[in-house]
Amino acid sequence: MGLREDWKTEVEFILRNENIQVESRDHGCFHLLFIAGNELLINLISLNQSVTAEQLLLLQEEYHLKQIQVIQLWEDVWIAKKDQVLSRIHSMLGLNKRIHGRSTTVGKVSKADAALFLEQYHLQGSVNARYCYGLYFKEELVALATFSNKRRMKQRGENYSSAELIRFATKEGLTVVGGMSKLIKYYAKLYGPDDLMTYADRDWSLGNGYTSAGFKLVAVTDPIFMFVNPTLGKRYVQGDNQLNRKEPNEITVFNTGNLKYILDF
Repeated sequence: MGLREDWKTEVEFILRNENIQVESRDHGCFHLLFIAGNELLINLISLNQSVTAEQLLLLQEEYHLKQIQVIQLWEDVWIAKKDQVLSRIHSMLGLNKRIHGRSTTVGKVSKADAALFLEQYHLQGSVNARYCYGLYFKEELVALATFSNKRRMKQRGENYSSAELIRFATKEGLTVVGGMSKLIKYYAKLYGPDDLMTYADRDWSLGNGYTSAGFKLVAVTDPIFMFVNPTLGKRYVQGDNQLNRKEPNEITVFNTGNLKYILDF
């Protein structure tokens, strides 16, 4: 991958080429792109930029008070996941084609097919999951959710169990209205957890989709620090694959934490 001086120009050029209104401004050490009349703000963060998690959180707070959502877009994410980044921006701007969940059918998805779908359409790619279910429209997989096994939560009752919604993704260019809720209800009917937990990445989400689906915000986590290899473009959370220290050619990156949600059944 390597460090690229032109990546910020590339982001702006591609958005303008898609007829998305873009205004570029500098704000202290940040290079900001205001999108579609200031309803969305993208903060472009280079790997060689000196910035702290506290600075990113303060930037989020400043613009959230102005009713502007902030996306924290790191250089390595843009270069490695360009299509997924653009798809997410299109979704936020309401540019996707809309399919109603009522027009889809639920089906089980193999772990191999689920991994391929998530690598193609989810910003954070695929991770291990116990159950994978998808929505099919005219026999085409258009949305996918992956779930954990139930876990006993004895502190909440002798027979109380909780599960996790690990990933949810839709095919590029599509919004499946009510799709996430439909898959959650299907999973809950099959396995009967007492609640379902999930996380939203604060770099990209205000959690509106989860609150609309009935989830309640229960916690905000601290920033998560990771290492990225600028040659491979691969991120590692500290501790992944027993990586407990940064290698000489790796760069420390971080997100602004996660929003933790729980849906009670």
